Amino acid sequence: MPKVPDKIYLDYASTTPTRPEILQDAQKVMAEYYENADSLHFGGQRVSDLVTQSRNALAKMLGVLPHEIYFTSGASEANSTIIKGIAFANQHLGKHIITTQIEHSSVMGATAQLRDYHGFEIDYLSVDHNGNINLDELKHKLRKDTILVTLMAVNNEVGAITDVNAVARLVKKESNAFVHIDGVQALARHDFEMTQIDAVSYSAHKIYGLKGSGLLVKKAAVPCLSLINGGQQQFGLRGGTLDNVAAILWAKTLRLARDDHKRSFNDIIRMQKYLHESFSQEEGIEFNSTLSGTPYIFNISVLNVGSEIMMNGLNAQGIAVSAQSTCNSKSLEPSHVLKAMGRSDQAALTSVRISLSHLTTMDELETVVKQILEIKKYVNH
Repeated sequence: MPKVPDKIYLDYASTTPTRPEILQDAQKVMAEYYENADSLHFGGQRVSDLVTQSRNALAKMLGVLPHEIYFTSGASEANSTIIKGIAFANQHLGKHIITTQIEHSSVMGATAQLRDYHGFEIDYLSVDHNGNINLDELKHKLRKDTILVTLMAVNNEVGAITDVNAVARLVKKESNAFVHIDGVQALARHDFEMTQIDAVSYSAHKIYGLKGSGLLVKKAAVPCLSLINGGQQQFGLRGGTLDNVAAILWAKTLRLARDDHKRSFNDIIRMQKYLHESFSQEEGIEFNSTLSGTPYIFNISVLNVGSEIMMNGLNAQGIAVSAQSTCNSKSLEPSHVLKAMGRSDQAALTSVRISLSHLTTMDELETVVKQILEIKKYVNH
């Protein structure tokens, strides 16, 4: 039997290790291609050429045009840029925005600011017990003054998958609103068509790329006010000197992540089923993820063991998992996602999220299952 490593990392939904090829390339690009991509001299031109190659490759892989690709510092910046940018640029058409109750904090924060400081009206779609929205509710909430519908493709805490193409078809049929998708947990794993979607946010560090490397895809016809003023960089939408390394390596990062997904998806599904079967007969454990969600994210509540106690117990055994999203990991409040799904405070305060990767082994999962059950038994003794 293969040896189980001393440390087990199962928090891939939070972030992933940067793959060796990307690290190696980053060192080379950083050392040799340091010029400003917007400079007109020969040095700037050679960097600009590499950025253009990456942008063209990304556009082809994502099914959009090259000038619809914008490099950002991460998905949070991309979310804030597109939500506030569309809102400010189109407020003469209406000030109504629709989102859901289970979004990432960057979306929740951006929409809350628009509501609290700029007079926008925000409608939040409810979700069912499994984290799924209802398209009839969305249809009912769409109005003549709705300018934006923004929601995530795959929930980062429980893995619920939203049919974003069905959402876009409905929004385009029933209204004039733009559609923005937070695609962070979907990229390279649950990709979707861009035909009727106006904008998407992505992050490279979720797919074994560089941290501080995000992507905003925005269709050219979508009016969007710039939030970072500067020069002519990135078609005038995002001022500031471009991060050459992040931009140049984006396309390779996505290509390799898609290859990983193709090779390992069946194994990931088997691991998801193993986790479900391992806990299904245990009393005092509730499932927050379903087999219909992404197999990369598995979430349960161990009802008599607080999340912090479970995290500390597993951490002492060299196992890294998480509870709610990492961006809310220091909050003492129950997960807003689980509360929106109708779970009790007890369930929302005792959740454990295990997120998988092509790097994950069955030995690692057997160890974490064993340790969770031992901690549960110890606390309930």
